[in-house]
Amino acid sequence: MGSLLNALPGAVSQGLIWGIMAIGVYITFRVLDVADLTVDGSLATGGATCIMLIRAGLNPWIALLAAFAVGMAAGFITGILHTKCGIPAILSGILTQLSLYSINLRIMDSKANQPVSVDKYPLLISSRHVSEFSIENPILLMIIFSAVVISALYWFFGTEKGCSVRATGANPNMARAQGINTNSNIILGLMLSNGLVATSGALLAQFQGSADVNMGRGAIVIGLAAVIIGEVVFGKIFKSFWLTLLAVVIGAVLYYIVLQIVLMLGLNTNDLKMITAIIVAVFLAIPFWKNKLAGKRLGKKEVSGDA
Repeated sequence: MGSLLNALPGAVSQGLIWGIMAIGVYITFRVLDVADLTVDGSLATGGATCIMLIRAGLNPWIALLAAFAVGMAAGFITGILHTKCGIPAILSGILTQLSLYSINLRIMDSKANQPVSVDKYPLLISSRHVSEFSIENPILLMIIFSAVVISALYWFFGTEKGCSVRATGANPNMARAQGINTNSNIILGLMLSNGLVATSGALLAQFQGSADVNMGRGAIVIGLAAVIIGEVVFGKIFKSFWLTLLAVVIGAVLYYIVLQIVLMLGLNTNDLKMITAIIVAVFLAIPFWKNKLAGKRLGKKEVSGDA
């Protein structure tokens, strides 16, 4: 139990960082109803861009904004491939993700990994301070950062443009009938999503002290896990849009806590991907099992009522 409490701050910190990425996944997966696999590449692009700019002497906040911009550029490419070239969304994301691998290597001077030390550079967050009770603790900054992101998205999706994006995902045919340019909204949603994913990658790279060309591998699974866990645990409690976004962030935190518990049970770290798949599968199956169980109970009540 003591070792779990010691590992808890790190798990919460990582969960909050990945929560920003999960919000990006939520925008495409739930709001736009588009399967976007760009995130596995754009997360690494954000991390690579941020770390290389910090190493060049740039302010970390400016480097973070640059990461957001390159993430939006990646989402723009996916959107153009999908809407203007007629390529299915899932394949468009794969093509962009594939090209981003080479781009990420070029950003990092053809090196697979670029370190950045908190001793030499003014990083926004670092895993070194995760157990400290101070303003440098990454949990504090990530809570504030998550609140700002959720507030900004809640405001945006309440505007006319934001509502048109939500309408595009809810019913594209009806949206087009109302004169909404669904193609531009899909591109905008993909840009916003991948911008947030790249921002998460930039924060993650600073937290772990390096950017790696493979750091985004499997990111879509973690993002979907956070979304599903948030919906399963808080779906009936959190009804408003901003609470749904909060549930996604909490879902990411819960995912990392569950992952930490599983690893502490003595399972091999080489099984991490398999463990992730099992966790996602279980939380995906829970709504199905609940509905099936509710259906059986309803059937029994109807039979007893007829009797």
